[in-house]
Amino acid sequence: MAASRGAIVLKAVKKIAVQFCPFESNARSTREFLVLVGSEKARSTNLNCEVTTDVKHDASEPMVDVLFMDGDRLVMKGARLTSREMLTAFQSRCMAKDPQAKLGAKK
Repeated sequence: MAASRGAIVLKAVKKIAVQFCPFESNARSTREFLVLVGSEKARSTNLNCEVTTDVKHDASEPMVDVLFMDGDRLVMKGARLTSREMLTAFQSRCMAKDPQAKLGAKK
């Protein structure tokens, strides 16, 4: 799956914590989201952004917890979301917090 709305910019993000059980079928969208935000291209937009992964074997619900620079949080439960929905919610929140990202998206 490709990022449909352009590049992923992590400027406004302080930390991304991803948690999932790899043996559960509902973890696919969370794993796909992790691949996108953990890519070298995305990580290069903010070298101080910490991306952590917690792989569990306890049938826990897949979850992404994003902490922004301003202290705001975005928690996405991946069991009922597609990776596209997660990415759209993430990118819209990032654009709202980074005025320069809005200017780049309009060009």
